[in-house]
Amino acid sequence: MLVVDRDEDTLNFARAVLEDCGAEVETAVRVQEALEAMQRLNPHVLLSEIGLPMADGNDLLRQVRLLAGCAKIPAVAFTAYGRVQERVLALREGFQLHLPKPIDPAELVAAVASLVISH
Repeated sequence: MLVVDRDEDTLNFARAVLEDCGAEVETAVRVQEALEAMQRLNPHVLLSEIGLPMADGNDLLRQVRLLAGCAKIPAVAFTAYGRVQERVLALREGFQLHLPKPIDPAELVAAVASLVISH
């Protein structure tokens, strides 16, 4: 899976939690890095912060959906903005799930597991 966030602590946390469950995790901090990783890795799940530098997570997901073989990749949005409006916007943009920050480890694992099973 690919985890994208501008915050190194969040990336390290998500990587540790998911790797403890047996997942192979790659990380990126910018949209361009994430797009390159998507093409190289073809991950099973994308987890992305909405507030990325230069372009946001919604922009990233739109670009990912245009890549060969990535049109239907399950995607989780996360953000420090946990208001209903942000959740609705993320779902409208094509994310399957939205997790507020700080990320709860059990919720993260459950979210990823649900997307892997349903995909």
